[in-house]
Amino acid sequence: MTWLLDAHLVVDRGGFRLDLPLTIAPGEVVALLGPNGAGKTTALRALAGLHPLSAGHLTLAGRDLDRPGHRAWVPTERRPIGVVFQDYLLFPHLSALDNVAFGPRRHGLNRQQARQRATAWLARMNLTEQARRKPRELSGGQAQRVALARALAVDPALLLLDEPLAALDARTRLDTRAQLHQHLAAHPGATLLVTHDPLDALVLADRLVIIEDGRVVQEGDAATITAEPRTDYVARLVGLNLYRGHATGHQVRLVDGHVLTIGDRYEGQVFVAFAPTAVALYPHRPEGSPRNTWPATITGIQRHGDNLRIQLTGPIEVAADVTPAAAAHLKLVPGQPVWAAVKATETRAYPAVTGAGVTVD
Repeated sequence: MTWLLDAHLVVDRGGFRLDLPLTIAPGEVVALLGPNGAGKTTALRALAGLHPLSAGHLTLAGRDLDRPGHRAWVPTERRPIGVVFQDYLLFPHLSALDNVAFGPRRHGLNRQQARQRATAWLARMNLTEQARRKPRELSGGQAQRVALARALAVDPALLLLDEPLAALDARTRLDTRAQLHQHLAAHPGATLLVTHDPLDALVLADRLVIIEDGRVVQEGDAATITAEPRTDYVARLVGLNLYRGHATGHQVRLVDGHVLTIGDRYEGQVFVAFAPTAVALYPHRPEGSPRNTWPATITGIQRHGDNLRIQLTGPIEVAADVTPAAAAHLKLVPGQPVWAAVKATETRAYPAVTGAGVTVD
């Protein structure tokens, strides 16, 4: 595959080190996710030229923008990069039209040419009627689209989106996400979406790169990531309970000694994952089909969509989803002891290390 962006971002900041290999193909949207402090903002600032690399390289469209070993450095204003910031950072004293025209003017177009290009981009964003309005006169969704038009008006080889939907309310976010998806699909350059929102990433991105403590912990398309999370953070991101242990046949002994029964036969180190909806709760130890049962104590109850998310402690920490009717029937409250059960057929096991074996009965 031909990469438009080919980078190895190494940035040392005090006691923190970002060490991130990153490639993006033409027309591809890559989402960079991670918890607070993982290095997402450092990566974005390094790409934009706001933070020089300590080592590694940053090559865009075949041109070195930052390669410390060769003393190659291109300043921010000369990089073919467009940025949409979380708070958009539109110029408050300029109209929407002149906000979008600003970039083309900086790239050498005269006032008339820049305004013609800006007018065309506002039309593509369905913002023609807002062209003369100042940022304070725009809705959140309109301001987001003006910021996107401003970034795209310079024909960037790389588009950086820094939490582009975070400032919007829920309804506006839904509509704007759909519009953003259309515009990104039409962008021929590379796009990096920096976000903490898994839904934004799953809807907008072709590929996910997940970092923790400055390093990649998992990478792949949405189907792969959601099916086989490999860290607690990723498991929480996709809404699964995740455990690691040593498998012998249908039994997996976890690090803390608890044993889970799984549907398939494995040997060696594995991950075991199951959805909160797979966890059933009982006031007493259940009889019958569940092959995984253990005593637990409720530590928290939260609304989760149409269900309630029950946080449990015990031999293992686990999240369970139950209906409000079931919670009322069981009279669930924090501190209450219950029994948790998961059928072996509801679990999914997969190798934690290369070379682990599996057989299916």
